Amino acid sequence: MDKSIKILGLIAIISVSSIFIFGVKSDSLKKVLNSDKNTSEYYQIKALQIPENLDFAGERVPLEKPDIKERIDKELLVNTYWQSNGLLLIKRANKYFPIIEPILKKNGIPDDFKYLAVIESGLQNVISSAGATGFWQIMPETAKENKLEVNSNVDERYHIEKSTEVACKYLNKAKNRFGNWTLAAASYNAGMAGISNKLEAQYVSDYYDLLVADETKRYLPRIIAIKEILSNPEKYGFLFEKEDLYHEVPTKIIEVDTTITNIASFSKNLGINYMVLKLHNPWLRENTLNNSSKKLYEIKIPENI
Repeated sequence: MDKSIKILGLIAIISVSSIFIFGVKSDSLKKVLNSDKNTSEYYQIKALQIPENLDFAGERVPLEKPDIKERIDKELLVNTYWQSNGLLLIKRANKYFPIIEPILKKNGIPDDFKYLAVIESGLQNVISSAGATGFWQIMPETAKENKLEVNSNVDERYHIEKSTEVACKYLNKAKNRFGNWTLAAASYNAGMAGISNKLEAQYVSDYYDLLVADETKRYLPRIIAIKEILSNPEKYGFLFEKEDLYHEVPTKIIEVDTTITNIASFSKNLGINYMVLKLHNPWLRENTLNNSSKKLYEIKIPENI
């Protein structure tokens, strides 16, 4: 009987507390809803003003076409209000753009193509469902055609400098074929043959006049939106300090032309561990480097070792 009374008393206390707690929350919500001030004072989702003069690689975006304007608006909205992803892209760009930019410049590729790598992979060594790999999402056949080594032991699609060189070769070839960088970029998604066939079938010569699959339809607007946001982060609400950004660790090169039977042991002898060596050399896919052909490999390790 005493236990029953105690239980009932406890239930009563919990009930009163719950009414008080939820009552406070309810009252707070009522104050917000009944306030003379608009609720947007508490959280704002703003329509974005599209800049008047957008371009890709110096080629003008025809915003006077309603469909194009809507496509750009969509990508600006999606990438502005996906705040966590946007901030991560800004942080990674600070780390990897200094590696990509000089390679693009050396090969005569406009600087804007670094944003193509951003939308392809988010500047990460990812693998697509089709098997495209690395920052530039290169397929195995394309890699091998361009003399990248691709096997279970070594996959140079994970080598940022070498894969960027391959992307440059493709883009220069596409530019020579289509005559402009916008179509060259579109072909990176749909293939050169795919873009050529569409242009011929539809009697047009411009990406912005071309009816393509949804993924390719979004491709250039996504690149342009990412370029705009990463070039003007504060304008789109991304606030950060310099120390918040990611930075590449300075490295030095060790040349190896022999087999490495145990990379973990090899790393330890260098004064680092297996994880650190793999972070700087993700193209090494196993705990060995077979190297039966005695090829010369360049392995990065932290400079201060």
